Parts: sequence; C-alpha cells; structure tokens
Amino acid sequence: MKRTIKLLALAATFAVMAAPALAQTKECNDEFKSATYQKWYDNRKDHQDIAYQAAKDYLATCTTEDQYSKALKNFVDAYDKLTATTSINKQFEDAYKNKNYADQLRLGKEIIASDPENSAVYIVMGLAGLGDPALLNDSSPYAKKAIEMIEAGKPFKPFQTKDQPLAYLNYELGKATFKTSPADAIPYFLKAAKADSELKKNAQLYLDLAAAYNDGPRAKLSEDYKVYLGKPESPESKLALANINQIIDRQIDAMARAAALADAANKKAIMDALTELYKDRNKSEAGLNELVANVLSKPLPDVPTPLTSLPASTPGATPATGGSPNGGGAQPTTGGAKTGGAGASTTGQKTTGSVTASGTGTAKPAATPTPSNRKPRLNHRRG
Repeated sequence: MKRTIKLLALAATFAVMAAPALAQTKECNDEFKSATYQKWYDNRKDHQDIAYQAAKDYLATCTTEDQYSKALKNFVDAYDKLTATTSINKQFEDAYKNKNYADQLRLGKEIIASDPENSAVYIVMGLAGLGDPALLNDSSPYAKKAIEMIEAGKPFKPFQTKDQPLAYLNYELGKATFKTSPADAIPYFLKAAKADSELKKNAQLYLDLAAAYNDGPRAKLSEDYKVYLGKPESPESKLALANINQIIDRQIDAMARAAALADAANKKAIMDALTELYKDRNKSEAGLNELVANVLSKPLPDVPTPLTSLPASTPGATPATGGSPNGGGAQPTTGGAKTGGAGASTTGQKTTGSVTASGTGTAKPAATPTPSNRKPRLNHRRG
C-alpha cells in the first residue's frame, strides 16, 4: 500500500510539472495572430532577429494561409538567405586570409550564383591558380571574367589600382595556357609584364615568357626548318632562319630581364644560360653585360611580325655550314624530345617538334634529339 501511495504521489508531481508546459501551448486565435504580427511589424527594421522569431512562431502556429502569412513567409525566406550569404561571405573571407585556394573557388561559386556582379570575388577566384598551380585550369574562366569586369569599369578590390589585378590575372592565364599552347601564352605574359604593378619586377615572369617563346614559335619554326636540311642554302632557308633568330632575340631580351631582376641565389644560373644563348646568337659575349645592365630601361618588345622577305642585314643569320642556323646550339628533335633552350621552361613536359637544349638555346636543325638541360626557374606563389 505504501508503495502504491508513493507512485501516485510521484505521478501527481509529474502532472503538476507538466501543467505549465501544456498551458504554454500556442493556439492560433485572433489574439495570438494580432499580438505576434504586431511584434513582427514593430521589430522588422531595427531588431530583425526578434522579428524573425515572431514570424517563425506565427507560421509554425498558424499553418493555414491568411492575410499575414505571405508577408511573414517572405520575411523569413529573405532573412534565411541573408544569414546564409553572410555565413558564406565570412567563410570566403577566411579562405582568402588563410590562402585556402580550393575553398576560395568553392565558396566563390556560391557567392556569384546570387551576386553575379561581385567583381572582387571573381578576382580572388581568378587568382587561385597562382596560389595553387593545380587549380590553374579551374580558376582561368574566372580570371577571364574578372578581366572583362575590370576593363568594363567594375571595382578591382582587394587591389589598390586597376593595373595590379590585371597583371596577375593575365599572368594566371598565361601559366594556364602554357600547358597546352605555349605560343598562345605569350600575349598574356606580355600584358602581365607591361601592366604597372610589382609583378613586372618578378624575374620568374620573364623566364616564363622566354620559355613560351622557346616552346611555342621557336619550336614550330625549327620544326619547319627541317625541310632545308641537307640542301644547298637558298633564299627560303635564309628567310626561315631569320624568323627563327627573331624569336631567339626575344628569348634573349626576356632572359636578360630575368637576370637583371634575379636575386643572388638565382642570378648565376640565369646568366649562365643567357650567356650560352647570347654567344650562339652573336658569336661573342660582347655587349651582354651592357644588355643586362640596361634592358629594364627599354620597352618590352612585342611578338615579332613574321618576315616575308630577308632584311637588308641579318646579324648572325649566316650559317657556318650549309643549311645549319648559327652553326651550333640547341636542336629541333625528330619526335618530341623535351623542350629546352636557355629559356627557363615552366613545365618540363614533352611537346611535339620542340627544341631541345644543349646549353645554348639556338635553333640548329639536326637529325637526332639532343638531351635537354634543366632551365633556370624561380619559385613563385601568390602571396
């Protein structure tokens, strides 16, 4: 009997404790509707967190649509979207500060889906490939879009001047394009170097430019020159050689700029490669030191226009032996040996018909491949 009394007493206690909770159950009546809607209305501008909770309570209690529910639902949806956007923006800012380039792309896609005019996000996404080379292809479409937006007058934050993002975005596109088409990378590298930014003082940019000349037009022209091998010299072979030498001159210019800008740890390697290339092209080292000392004061030359007739004088274009440009140097291969020359390649990948390096970088056609030397390269990561 005592046990039964205790159980009944305990049950009564739980009933008392539950009573207030039951009493708090909200009922969708006119009084609730009026009070809750008024609470939302009074706070919807200055205290949106309170208004949001009132709207949520109203919609959860009064599930049948009425004259208030549409406005309250629109407010809840807008508040949820704003909260989500704020959270994504915060995560994106953290990814930018922490140099988490993969997250910059992932979160940036969510932001521009709802804010397609946000040029700052496009710029950050477009530069992700410079921070992480594995993302070059993924970030390239955003780099192109960012350039379009900046040139159309959109803001260029987080940079201070317009030229700064344009330089780095073009550099990103050049490095991405180099993978599949070195020749098409050249215009991007030139734009990056000509923009008024600190990037124009980066030696690696000019090594990449030299590599693009080497692996792109020079490789193609050297491959085309093979038809003249073993044949007497002709106006056509001289013209082909003159076009090759135009490209080599661009390589020399780019490498001289790299040498002028290089730090002590990299300067010797670049100068050694440049010296070999310069000697093969000019038959002497005379003038090389002056070139390096003064090259930065001269405009960066554009891609040369192909020659259709021989110039009056073509220095260094007379072969030492019939049909062989410059009598020595790097040689086109017969089947895709590694690219070379003194131009500091960015990839080291194999490309069909490219020029190998024998330490000189000039274009001497030959019947067999020459083992390629590693080209000078600086480490560069976006900062």
